[in-house]
Amino acid sequence: MENGIAKGGGRSGFRAWLPVIGLTFSTFIFNTSEFIPIGLLSDIASDFDISEAHAGMLITVYAWVVALASLPLMLIFAKTENKKLMLSITAIFAASHILSGFAKDFYMLMISRTGVACSHAIFWSIVTPLAVRLAPEGKGSTALSIIVCGSSIAMIIGLPLGRTIGLCLGWRATFLIIAALAAIILAILAAVLPKAPGDGSISLRKLPALIKSPALLSIYLVTVIAITGHFTGYSYIEPFLGQVAGLGSNWITIVLTIFGVVGLAGSWIFSRCYDRYRRKFIQFAVGGICIFLLLLHAAAMNPVTAVILCIFWGFAINFYNLSFQSEIIRNAPKGTAVAMSIYSGIYNIGIGGGALIGGYVCSGISISCVGYVGGAIAFVAALICFRKMLPALNA
Repeated sequence: MENGIAKGGGRSGFRAWLPVIGLTFSTFIFNTSEFIPIGLLSDIASDFDISEAHAGMLITVYAWVVALASLPLMLIFAKTENKKLMLSITAIFAASHILSGFAKDFYMLMISRTGVACSHAIFWSIVTPLAVRLAPEGKGSTALSIIVCGSSIAMIIGLPLGRTIGLCLGWRATFLIIAALAAIILAILAAVLPKAPGDGSISLRKLPALIKSPALLSIYLVTVIAITGHFTGYSYIEPFLGQVAGLGSNWITIVLTIFGVVGLAGSWIFSRCYDRYRRKFIQFAVGGICIFLLLLHAAAMNPVTAVILCIFWGFAINFYNLSFQSEIIRNAPKGTAVAMSIYSGIYNIGIGGGALIGGYVCSGISISCVGYVGGAIAFVAALICFRKMLPALNA
């Protein structure tokens, strides 16, 4: 038993992994929803007769709602039984997508996305710690990599398929189909998740002690800067590839899919090698985001080099997500859900900030410069990571 949950070591192999698999399905649908506006940005902007930079506010507002809501909501629901909490937020997620599908104007769409963001804020605070707790004994890194596979599959299948559906049937159909899939996943979670007590070890009074950790503080600082840099470029990758790299609609969909395929491969590599090469993974992740953003415009001069760069860039952000979540769990063994909620909030500050900065670059300078600006921001994160964060991490 661990934290009131029977570990899966005594059950048959497949049955032991069913809760983690169910959570991976939910990760797939949540990540598909989070990034689907990136693939449909031009279509949404056209439908509401607004600029792409204006439509990009969907990404910014969504991310900042997650950032502001993550810690307060997690503190409120920290003691809530995890299965009940997971089912509740998945139901809210589905209902909000129905509202998105029937949004009459951009502001109604923004309101519906706020509902999705609130469910997201709690989901990403609990899903990875819960998966590690539910996994068979000694399989925490594997469970984490499986969960992140859900994110990768969202990039391989969810985002490109959602974009394709949006182009063929309209972006509203994409949101309604996400709602239907969320309802199916809700039923799956109800069937496979065991009851799991919430993490009541952290309260508002204990929060200062948690955030005083030098390792956690450095992780949070690097995250807000690195992810701001990443999403300065990535938020506008769809119009960038079309306008700067000259790729057609089908090729843009393929490149977005490549990010997911690379993530799947990266998760497999992570599960087998991370424990031995922790610092190497982190160095490649943070340094790679910086380097590949700076090279984005040059690579866009040729479609082949653009695709090759996106492959390496995809590995860098995948290793980043896996490595930093693993380090949160390692450096906050007590109060992990709250530490993860802070991380999720800070990560989404980076998403929102990056989308906002990228929008200003697109409208005020040129979309061709988003890589240079994003890379310059990520360079600051790399300096802090190499000089401050890596020495502070637990061995």
